[in-house]
Amino acid sequence: MSKQAGLPVLGQDDDAVCCAPLVREPLGEEDAAELSRMFKALSDPVRLRLLSLIASHEGGEACVCDLTGPFDVSQPTISHHLKVLREAGLVGSERRGTWVYYWVLPEALAKLSALLQIPAAAPAKALA
Repeated sequence: MSKQAGLPVLGQDDDAVCCAPLVREPLGEEDAAELSRMFKALSDPVRLRLLSLIASHEGGEACVCDLTGPFDVSQPTISHHLKVLREAGLVGSERRGTWVYYWVLPEALAKLSALLQIPAAAPAKALA
């Protein structure tokens, strides 16, 4: 059973996003701490690729058995990276028998996206 069913579609519920864009108002201490954990988790190339693999996997979720092949690292290393992504709040997981399945948490990506969003009316000078 997919955990994707019933999740909100990004961009349709602006009230669910925690953070105003950086260019609109300063970031609060609590939001900064939460978001920095997410960005730190994504700063590793293997974790960034894992997140991409999970998000693009058919059905929106991937078995850990599907995530080890594309990397030149051991299975325990992949498990460590997945744990970091999970602890940062970027992916969810569920054990099914002997395998663990992972999916991206849309609300986490919405928070990251909202923070970096540039308002449509931003002055051209600020974008240069």
